[in-house]
Amino acid sequence: MTTETTPVRFDTKIAVVLREDLQSWQRLNVTAFLVSGLGSQLPEVIGEPYADADGTAYLPMFRQPVLVFEGTKETLAAAHGRALSRSLPRSVFTSDLFTTGNDRDNRAAVRAVPRDQLDLVGLAVYGPRNAVDKVVKGIPMHP
Repeated sequence: MTTETTPVRFDTKIAVVLREDLQSWQRLNVTAFLVSGLGSQLPEVIGEPYADADGTAYLPMFRQPVLVFEGTKETLAAAHGRALSRSLPRSVFTSDLFTTGNDRDNRAAVRAVPRDQLDLVGLAVYGPRNAVDKVVKGIPMHP
């Protein structure tokens, strides 16, 4: 029997992997950009809108936690390969995106580089819990 006080368990997971050499502002910026891709393309990850006791409406957010991990450039490349091999929905952020100033140039910067040569600084993945766990296996949580 499920009640309103029963904890909700998800059979899916949202994970973000960040490169360990990013500055603090870059970590936050990359995470925000990466998860926006998931929310825009996968409506099932978005919960219901919020409202406070006065009835002020707020936008909905993810319905489940976002787990953030940290690793080396090589770790990110390996996680990217595992996400691709499992055909998981994913978003990427490359180092080139720190030098562009708009969405069109961002997409062009990624498009200009072959998949195995992307200089990844961030990766977000979503999917069944066990598949995402395999993508991030061995990668420590962000401190």
